[in-house]
Amino acid sequence: MTAVAHSAVPRRQLPAVLAVLVVLGMAVSAWGAKDRTTWFLETVWVLVGLPLLVFTHRRFPLTDLLYCLLAFHALVLMVGGHYTYAQVPLGDWVRDAFGLDRNPYDRFGHLMQGFVPAVLVRELLSRTSPLRGSRWLAPLTVCACLAFSAVFEMLEWLAAVTGGHSADAFLATQGDVWDTQWDMFCALIGATVSVLVLSRVHDRQLDRLGVTSSYGGAGSTAG
Repeated sequence: MTAVAHSAVPRRQLPAVLAVLVVLGMAVSAWGAKDRTTWFLETVWVLVGLPLLVFTHRRFPLTDLLYCLLAFHALVLMVGGHYTYAQVPLGDWVRDAFGLDRNPYDRFGHLMQGFVPAVLVRELLSRTSPLRGSRWLAPLTVCACLAFSAVFEMLEWLAAVTGGHSADAFLATQGDVWDTQWDMFCALIGATVSVLVLSRVHDRQLDRLGVTSSYGGAGSTAG
């Protein structure tokens, strides 16, 4: 009983620890950001999402897996916002090391745009809809992530129309005329890999929250 109690404590504290780390990361990211407008546009999802998660934590707690992924995704956004995606030093190193023609951090960001939201969408659908345990859960999760990626590209288009050249750092196209298509394709890959790789772990954590699955096919561990 004592061992179980002790093991449960870190689990209960995890969201608070991650929230503090994200807040600290936001402060560091904002300090000396290359472009304040770009920083805001890239991190606005964190500025909106973090308070929402804090306010809903007691009424609708998420799985530890999802909390960790959301915190990591926030870090990716904060780094991109601080340097701008086309100028992230790690991306420059990867470009030079592998002889690429562009900084690939933007591509990584869009992979994460599919990878992390896939778990979020899967969790929301599993807990709030009849899709729990359905064969449609996996493909609809991927479709939802691809739809979100398309909406994000529309927001970038709107920024380009309204901001002109001042939005170049936010768009991070780096001269690629197919950048929009690449961004959505990367999100599609990220969402697909997430569903294939994380579904079993995610199902086990959903079970701990009292969410069970009756379907034993792809994207589920039941049966």
